[in-house]
Amino acid sequence: MKVLRGILLQDNRDFIKAWSKTSKSTIMYESGKIYFENYQNCYSCVHSEPQLLYKLPKRSKLEKFEDALLCQSPLDNTLTSPSDHKPSLLALTANNWLYRLSAETGEELQRVYLSSNHKFRYLGWDVSQEMFYVKSVQNKDTLLARQAGITQNTVMHLAIFHVFPLQVVGMLEINKKVFGNSVTDVVLSQGVLVVSYSNKSVKLYSFKHIYLTEKLTLGKQSSLLGGKTVGDVPFGIPVNIQITDCPPVLFEVSCTDNSVQIGGYPWHYIYTPLHKNHKGTHHICSLKDSTMATNGIQNMNCYSLESDGIFFHPDDSGRIIHVGPSVLVRSKLNVSVLHLLQPTSQVTVTSSGRTVKKRFRQLDDDPDQETFRMVEYEDELDLLAVVVTNGEEGEGRAHIRLHDNQSGQLLRTVDLVEPWDETYRHELFFDKDTIVHIEQKNSNFCCHVYKLKAASK
Repeated sequence: MKVLRGILLQDNRDFIKAWSKTSKSTIMYESGKIYFENYQNCYSCVHSEPQLLYKLPKRSKLEKFEDALLCQSPLDNTLTSPSDHKPSLLALTANNWLYRLSAETGEELQRVYLSSNHKFRYLGWDVSQEMFYVKSVQNKDTLLARQAGITQNTVMHLAIFHVFPLQVVGMLEINKKVFGNSVTDVVLSQGVLVVSYSNKSVKLYSFKHIYLTEKLTLGKQSSLLGGKTVGDVPFGIPVNIQITDCPPVLFEVSCTDNSVQIGGYPWHYIYTPLHKNHKGTHHICSLKDSTMATNGIQNMNCYSLESDGIFFHPDDSGRIIHVGPSVLVRSKLNVSVLHLLQPTSQVTVTSSGRTVKKRFRQLDDDPDQETFRMVEYEDELDLLAVVVTNGEEGEGRAHIRLHDNQSGQLLRTVDLVEPWDETYRHELFFDKDTIVHIEQKNSNFCCHVYKLKAASK
């Protein structure tokens, strides 16, 4: 990777646009693969331009994929079945089937039926535990039920699995009697249940205090199903994770939009307090005792249509990345900040030399000035890719600034050929020798792929 990084930064190398493709449906990119038509068509980005890996047969509305996860990892032990080692696409269908497909061929490797009683729609990772979960839609009280005084206590269900090989942990019911009446959402992360409430609070519950009434095995009989097979139609997976009393609350915070991030070393959390005086600020506190970190209140004071973003650096260095329209800050939890770009002045000098202060403040993300749009971290090359729009009149243009992740030094710039319209949604991925730009224009989506090549003389 050091050699590739050195080649990438040479003057005689450049990222050249190699391929473009449009679609009427959402385009997804993950680990060198581009998915079109709701994961039906898969292209590989390994070659000098993307090539079709596989095309799945057309699926009915009942069988369409609702969500998918790409599952691949280096393994330190040999598994029983050779197919268990292989990278796979975990796909959830509208009729409650979970498929494991080969990531290289699309071949079906395994299928599990989840339930006839609950509608499942979402997939999520708990990477640190080598687990993923399938989440059902929320149960809503109907008007007739409310009029009859009937309360729906079950909020949703989570089906939890281990990967490598695919094994079921169990089915968990999220119940108002246990977790409270105002539950709005639940996710599994870092081995804990993260529960959001309508009063804007977020609570973390220990998953270790949740016990199994019966250990389940896919393809084997279960007493909870009356001797029927786990994962078969129409029985699916029974509820075998019982929670009768509320588990210990490990952590609780009230925050704007139920949004809290946990990371850093030692553990810290980032949130925006509910009070209107704190709007636009980000508070960084110790997870241990909620004490404020040094420089723990971050406020970019940006005047823009889009809010700034802040997150723990994915390189596990304990740093924080704070991105606004005209400044990008990388900071330690207890040291001064480093600016990659300073905000522009609000003072203009005319051709005659007269100084004019602007009467109306210009938006920091105004299309007519240079603006940060997004930041992508390439962990294997240890580079930060910063997307900047240039603010020229007419069609907007964008370029990518590649910075050294440790020092913040600008190493090179890559121009994007296609126009960049800020009114539409954009995604950018930087993956070794490949840059992928996915944009949405009205009801159409377009994918642009750039590959590292020798620069033309």
